[in-house]
Amino acid sequence: MDTPRSERDLTKLSRVLCLMLGDTLLLALSQFLMLLFRFEFNIPAIMESGFLTSLMGFFPVSEVLMLVIFTLLGLYQSLWAYAGMEEGLHIVGASLILSGVQFVLMRVLSYPVPRSFPFLHSLLLMLLVGAFRYSYRVLRTLWRIPGRRRTTRVRSMVVGAGEAGSMLVRDLNNSENSRNRVVCFIDDDKSKVGSVLRGVRVAGTRNDIGRLAERYQVEEIILAIPTAPTEERRKILRRCQDTGCQVKLIPSLTEIASGRVSIQQARNIQIEDLLGRDSVVVKLDEIAGYVEGKTVLVTGGGGSIGSELCRQIAMHHPRELLIFDIYENNAYDIQQELKRTHPELKLTVRIGSVRDKERVERLFEEFHPDIVYHAAAHKHVPLMEDSPNEAIKNNVVGTYNTASAASRHGCGIFVLISSDKAVNPTNVMGATKRICEMIVQMFSQHSGTKFVAVRFGNVLGSSGSVIPLFRRQIEQGGPVTVTHKDIIRYFMTISEAVSLVMQAGAYAKGGEIFVLDMGEPVRIDDLARNMIRLSGYEPDKDIEIRYTGLRPGEKLYEELLMNEEGMRSTKNKLIFIGRPIEIDEPVFLGQLRRLRDLAEQNDPDIKKALEQVVPTYHITDNADSAENTGTAGDAEDTEEAGPAGDDEDVPAKAV
Repeated sequence: MDTPRSERDLTKLSRVLCLMLGDTLLLALSQFLMLLFRFEFNIPAIMESGFLTSLMGFFPVSEVLMLVIFTLLGLYQSLWAYAGMEEGLHIVGASLILSGVQFVLMRVLSYPVPRSFPFLHSLLLMLLVGAFRYSYRVLRTLWRIPGRRRTTRVRSMVVGAGEAGSMLVRDLNNSENSRNRVVCFIDDDKSKVGSVLRGVRVAGTRNDIGRLAERYQVEEIILAIPTAPTEERRKILRRCQDTGCQVKLIPSLTEIASGRVSIQQARNIQIEDLLGRDSVVVKLDEIAGYVEGKTVLVTGGGGSIGSELCRQIAMHHPRELLIFDIYENNAYDIQQELKRTHPELKLTVRIGSVRDKERVERLFEEFHPDIVYHAAAHKHVPLMEDSPNEAIKNNVVGTYNTASAASRHGCGIFVLISSDKAVNPTNVMGATKRICEMIVQMFSQHSGTKFVAVRFGNVLGSSGSVIPLFRRQIEQGGPVTVTHKDIIRYFMTISEAVSLVMQAGAYAKGGEIFVLDMGEPVRIDDLARNMIRLSGYEPDKDIEIRYTGLRPGEKLYEELLMNEEGMRSTKNKLIFIGRPIEIDEPVFLGQLRRLRDLAEQNDPDIKKALEQVVPTYHITDNADSAENTGTAGDAEDTEEAGPAGDDEDVPAKAV
């Protein structure tokens, strides 16, 4: 239970009064000691000089001056249990100022005072006040060195003897509730090896982690290297994992600076830490520049990507945020979250499907959004192989309905959430997403709206992705199912994906396909094995890994660009633009019209029509695909939101 505010205020007042009383006594003592030193401990000489009587007469003024100066310099606000260099400098400054002002006033008011007063008195005062202030911290530390509780703490190794590591050990040592006893540091700076930091020895480098963990009987390893590159952090994490010790990470500097967590609140490592890559750096001022004060529509706003888009948009002060989703539970959840976190936000939620042309049209007529983020789509690869008509209705027709309405109502920017599976697609989902890209590129050729697409890989932890599937399988005792031992995928976090989407809007000129430099691909087999180890099990021993074979439409690897698209850079070194491909609009419109009609008729031969629109797509044998939907190898990306559109007319002609 939290301490009542009145009780906390009373405790604080008592502490301040004790400090003031102590400082008053120290002020008197420092003045008397100053005279003792000045007269070489000759008491009769002190009494004959009249200086003692003068100082005693002026003491009330000196005390007031001290309290005012000490208060102004924050000597009564600091938590002296954690005092450091800054507090020490404040003591020095306060002592010098007080002695100087006191000396000047006494001379002006004709009080006898030794010429050596400013030097001797300030020196003695800062020593006495400093000793008084820091004594609590020293006694607190000495009190904790012995004792039974220290021996029962978890023996811990800290990787990183820099500022973060030093702060961590300091906080762990000062915390009465700490469960850790740091027994050694690890740091790759060889000049630090052998030195002692906060009473803890820097015992070796990363190459020594295994040996030193055994030597010091380490039970827990804490990584305190928040600024290290992601790849370096991954390598160190793998070394730590090999020791069999529990491994934790301190919070990021951003989290610590925000005040949400303290540096000692280390967390368990997650699979994202082993798969992570250096985050996409976005210019927040650029994003705010085009989002602030605008009406923003997010289709599929209740899904994984859509909801994160809503969170980040809300931070940039739009005039109004409009969420459109077919799933009312998802929409309700993000609505309640944003009401709680951004009570000032003008928020509107509408339930409906992008498949419904009339519903989409009325939405644009009512709100006239300035910016549209189109995240509504069916995304599950194996399921779409078995339901191609629904994929076309939702992804293709839904995108067309939304893009057409955006163009007709003068929307400023339209951003399509696409996928790396749109590149040379071998499955229905990828083929429909490629057609979606073609739709926005076609509109961009003659519309005042800036139409762009954002293409990225698999999103860690999104609905339907591989990581939640693996977690469920591990919780159930296995087996963990992987389609192929050599299958690889690109990964990014949801926040990264959304950052890219937001940045794309700032760079949009019309017709671009934005692509993220995804870094190194990840073998799904390695992903499965790491997740099993993180769960405390041994792969193939405690949890079986079963290879089930590639699913229909599934590739061993994904691509980010088609050969003909080329690549050019942006101001962000991790974001690139694929060159737009020429589209024969009359032919494409006819193909869209035929796809829509066949989908409405639930024609079993609709995949043949897809082949004509997307030449790289070829029909595969989908026998038993339904049974393979619980097998991991393809981590589906982008958003799951409503079924998609009805009939609509394309730019100048009806589909």
